[in-house]
Amino acid sequence: MSLDASFSKLDASASPTPSSCDSSALARDFGADLTALVDNLERVILGKREALKLCVVALLAEGHILLEDVPGTGKTTLAKALARSVDVNFKRIQFTSDLLPSDVVGVSTHSASRERFEFQAGPIFANIVLADELNRSSPRTQSALLESMNEGRVSVDGQTRELPRPFLVVATQNPIEFEGTYPLPESQLDRFLVRVRLGYPTESIERDLMRSRMIQDPLDNLQAVASGECIAQASEFLRRVRIEDELLDYAIAVLNATRQESEFLLGASPRAGLAWSRAAQALALVEGRDYCVPDDFKAMAVPVLAHRVVPIAPSPDHRADLASDTAVLEVLGRVPCPV
Repeated sequence: MSLDASFSKLDASASPTPSSCDSSALARDFGADLTALVDNLERVILGKREALKLCVVALLAEGHILLEDVPGTGKTTLAKALARSVDVNFKRIQFTSDLLPSDVVGVSTHSASRERFEFQAGPIFANIVLADELNRSSPRTQSALLESMNEGRVSVDGQTRELPRPFLVVATQNPIEFEGTYPLPESQLDRFLVRVRLGYPTESIERDLMRSRMIQDPLDNLQAVASGECIAQASEFLRRVRIEDELLDYAIAVLNATRQESEFLLGASPRAGLAWSRAAQALALVEGRDYCVPDDFKAMAVPVLAHRVVPIAPSPDHRADLASDTAVLEVLGRVPCPV
């Protein structure tokens, strides 16, 4: 069943108290369709299925993606493939040191013929926005994204303008490059639902990658397999994905551990907890379930929590991002998980 068919079926069955049978069937339909979306992305990004699934999770959960990896691993290509797989409006912003906030959100200009100021919308007014090399712009320009990422709207010249739905920011940055960059502050990192790394491919995958590019770029023939309206409806369906109290207690215990353990300078915020549970619901739906299991929370712990905490690095030259991954995994290993 296509996403459009699932959308129609969900519309027909929508009710304040849907039956468990209807909800389970719809979850299976959505899961099959969302798996097809992951498959479509895998036609371009080879051998990175888990990372692609994280991107679909962020899209469903109405979050945002921080693609953090070394140059040349396919970060920009992934963002383009995601935009082409969903039939929505896509804009790319190349962040540089001289980029201004008005270059992102837009500006009002005077029209001599109409004798009035008219708002010229910036590239942020799109469904999927690629913020390429976000950390190369100044903090002032980076802050132009905060309201849009957190509230889905922007304020310009005293007026608030709503952004389209779905709305997804895919930001890229290099984790080991420091010259000419401005590290993202914790308040901005907290706006990203997941941090995704692609990493280097295996030898066999890299051979396939090189051979496929000799013939044609797979992006050229990539077709959309979902509409923006259907993705928005699937996001609404997440409210039906159940989380038992035992799982919520487990999540809260993990969050409290990051706030109390001595290896953390900064623990996970309440917003991190809300993002974690929402991401777990989205992963459950991708897997075709209308309920969460412990593995959903475990799988989303590092992608959702690691970039929101600040661990005490074991040495000055240790990469902070890897230290945060390790610290979150250690907490997961200590906190008892419900069966």
